[in-house]
Amino acid sequence: MAKEKVTIDIVGMSCAACSARVEKALSRQKGVINVAVNLLQQKATIEFDLEKIKIDELIKTIEKAGYKAEIEVERDTDREKELRKKEIKSLKTSFTISAILSIPLFSAMFLHMSGIDNILTNGYFQLLLATPVQFIIGYRFYKGAFNSLRGGGANMDVLVSMGTSAAYFYSLYNLYAGVHEYYFEASAVIITLILLGKTFEAVAKGKTSEAIKELMGLQPKTARVIKDGVEKDIPIEEVEIADIIVVRPGERIPVDGVIIEGNSAIDEAMITGESIPIDKTIGDEVIGATINKFGSFKFEATKIGKDTVLSQIIKLVEDAQGSKAPVQRLADKISGIFVPVVVIIALITFLGFYLIKGSFNVGLINAVAVLVIACPCALGLATPTAIMVGTGKGAENGILIKSGEHLERAHKIDTIIFDKTGTITKGEPEVTDIITFNSMDRDELLRITATVEKVSEHPLGQAIVRKGEEELLKITEPETFMAVPGKGLKAKLEGKEVYIGNRKLMVDADIPIEEAEKELLRLEEEGKTAMIAAIDRKVSGIIAVADQIKESSKKAIEDLKDMGLEVYMITGDNERTAKAIGKEVGITNVLAEVLPENKAEVVEKIKKEGKQVGMVGDGINDAPALVAADVGFAIGTGTDVAMEAADITLMRGDLNSIVTAIRLSHRTMRTIKQNLFWAFFYNSIGIPFAALGFLNPMVAGAAMAFSSVSVVTNSLRLKKFK
Repeated sequence: MAKEKVTIDIVGMSCAACSARVEKALSRQKGVINVAVNLLQQKATIEFDLEKIKIDELIKTIEKAGYKAEIEVERDTDREKELRKKEIKSLKTSFTISAILSIPLFSAMFLHMSGIDNILTNGYFQLLLATPVQFIIGYRFYKGAFNSLRGGGANMDVLVSMGTSAAYFYSLYNLYAGVHEYYFEASAVIITLILLGKTFEAVAKGKTSEAIKELMGLQPKTARVIKDGVEKDIPIEEVEIADIIVVRPGERIPVDGVIIEGNSAIDEAMITGESIPIDKTIGDEVIGATINKFGSFKFEATKIGKDTVLSQIIKLVEDAQGSKAPVQRLADKISGIFVPVVVIIALITFLGFYLIKGSFNVGLINAVAVLVIACPCALGLATPTAIMVGTGKGAENGILIKSGEHLERAHKIDTIIFDKTGTITKGEPEVTDIITFNSMDRDELLRITATVEKVSEHPLGQAIVRKGEEELLKITEPETFMAVPGKGLKAKLEGKEVYIGNRKLMVDADIPIEEAEKELLRLEEEGKTAMIAAIDRKVSGIIAVADQIKESSKKAIEDLKDMGLEVYMITGDNERTAKAIGKEVGITNVLAEVLPENKAEVVEKIKKEGKQVGMVGDGINDAPALVAADVGFAIGTGTDVAMEAADITLMRGDLNSIVTAIRLSHRTMRTIKQNLFWAFFYNSIGIPFAALGFLNPMVAGAAMAFSSVSVVTNSLRLKKFK
């Protein structure tokens, strides 16, 4: 099977019934594995088997359903902005002309009701005003309806064109029959109001995808590259891997790379949400689009084009916005059935009034009202608008959510499992205690141990060296050195014999450690690794090293517990160390001595207890567990493996991002439910009112237009999420 994924741009979808029909048509094709049609972005993302179906067959399927389709080309924000502006301008122009022609018709209705007759109530004058509105301005609805019916379905354009045509042609018939009873104003005003709703909708829709546009706008347009010893500004597209690029203070870094000369502090807030600039020097990685605050430096380009971190983020956010939350599938199913049902209700309404009450006029007007109030626009916008704003808001805060489905799942989580190293803790050991015996000076002990450990490769030894360099600046090297695997090391320094290691090393060397025993036990109880230092066969001190807890861990875990979540910690550490760390951050469910390969099994076991599990890990060794969980959160690594495996990637190493991500999912789901409620509420309340004759078609048109606007506006409230 040759699995492929393609994104196709679709022109002409106007409501949820459209997107549902395109999805249905594509899903029926042999070889299509998965389809997500996004009404808001006018796109279809299709996963298919290249051996069974070709891309041009997919395009033909969409065209057969009544829409224009073409393969999505590389995103061009300027072009998109231009197209959106054009669409809004065209809608505004159509609305303005439509309104100018409809206002006299609307006034004529009141004059006629008051018994005042003048030019405005003249049938031929009304015909003159209503015809361009019906057929020139309203052409978009007829075209949409024709395409939709040709594709074997019905959408909102069908409802609008049926309703307004019925009112228009019946008025025309009355005009020629000499009956002074016209409904031209109903058809014209309905078209005007629907255009007003569509204009508001287009403006608001533009705002929902601002997050991506802002991200794209961060990319600099040029880079200052050194070619043949000369600095030269070139377009960003021409930068090649291994190019040497110069960045001055205040400039944005053009692409991803590694510093080879100079140092600086870099503001990475737009990528990680981290507000404090980060110090960078030779050998450190820099991310394209971040801001160089202070120094000048040169760096070598390592990732360009669509491989940069920013491009990956944009792709992730785009995929999420194009995906569907399970709750939307329900809305789409309903929309697909909705339009034919409405046409039947309108028909019953018309026949009911005509046959029972004997009134053709009243039957027709009420049928028109039913057709107009029932347009399922709001229903189609309810979920995608909220998901777009929600995922965009996440990206702003350094939280990358892979899809609408994961956003919805995150709000159901009731249990969260944290990996310890690198997630709750910083992931690198630090010296926590220096204790001396036998009148040894503290700084002298640190100097000797750091000097001896300098040759060692061991991470615990490196922690001592870092501490020594921090406090004492210059560290020399020992004369002789020998590592004793699993126990420590022995060395000769300035004529002294030095041993650093655990109890076993001291026992083997016959060095008595009774006086240090009490302190050793205390440090071990606290979950620290204690190393004994003996100089000339006498215990001179203990240096304790521990993986320090991140500043944010305790508060984040407290917040999660306050939200009602059950919190676990999983680690390969021994029970005593694990429990000490758990106690410090407030976790009682500690799973210790778990090997990386068994983490996924532990997650599965907790899931079998009927819990919805979120797993938080810092990358590679946690990947299987991240996949096994209902929602996998990858912490601050930005490693490709973590991004691939996780459902939600947190660009910061800060655990508060987890709390934000879960709160954001709660808020987004609440917004979607509110949107769906209002969309259904308008239609379900409106249809019976219209069918029973309590709703004027124009009021129905206004209600329909504003239901869409209210749904989009409600989604935009998510932008205020803190």
